Amino acid sequence: MIQLKTIDELRLMKESARLVSKTLGMLAKEIKPGITTLYLDKLAHDFIKDHGAEPAFLGYGGFPNSLCISPNEQVVHGFPNNDVVKEGDVLSVDCGVILNGFVGDHAYTFEIGEVKPEVKKLLQVTKESLYKGIEQVVRGKRIGDISHAIQTHCEKEGYGVVRELVGHGLGRKMHEDPQVPNYGRQGSGKIIKDGLAIAIEPMVNMGTEKVKFHNDGWTVTTLDNMPSAHFEHDVAVINGKPVLLSTFDYVYEALGIVSDEEKQFQLDF
Repeated sequence: MIQLKTIDELRLMKESARLVSKTLGMLAKEIKPGITTLYLDKLAHDFIKDHGAEPAFLGYGGFPNSLCISPNEQVVHGFPNNDVVKEGDVLSVDCGVILNGFVGDHAYTFEIGEVKPEVKKLLQVTKESLYKGIEQVVRGKRIGDISHAIQTHCEKEGYGVVRELVGHGLGRKMHEDPQVPNYGRQGSGKIIKDGLAIAIEPMVNMGTEKVKFHNDGWTVTTLDNMPSAHFEHDVAVINGKPVLLSTFDYVYEALGIVSDEEKQFQLDF
């Protein structure tokens, strides 16, 4: 059952989501060739705790870390470790917190130094598809409209849209109804209503959409070992329109990126 949120609950969820945003912004300043992903995990853990919150991923289903960090061909759910990040890598960093009883959960794929142009394009198109999906989070539309917008934007560029992993409702639990696939038919799925809060997260591969689930129970890689990209935002429906709870502004500030892509989805409430 979908748990629609009140404005007061959405305000608390925005605080949770913005702490994730700030965590990703802090990490953006540290991500460079030569560091380890375990170093990033420790930074994030301490930052989240210092801000009065708990890492949502730590211990979730037995997950041993505070971040999911997935380089290159890893799609999602990668374990932070002592492997050194290299020039030309891409690094999906997925972070969650619990603050005031609500979960914030969003992700950004970082370029490490200079990456190949074709990889840079994969990241660009995947992030564009996230906002194409967010545009569909309108009262009276359906979940399938979000899914279809993401799928068509990515597949027209020849990319593979992962089927086995999906976005989700968000609230007091990290995974609530409804599921939000990144592929689907227009006009299908649950009706979008005011108070809906969801995490939209395109997971898009340079090659095949097929993935491999590893024996550790978590790590997911592309079947052809080509790179994958992952971007995620927390979105609510207020007065019939999509409103971002999370933001990439802190990441962009750290990286010196100028963007107005979020402007139409921002609302003070």
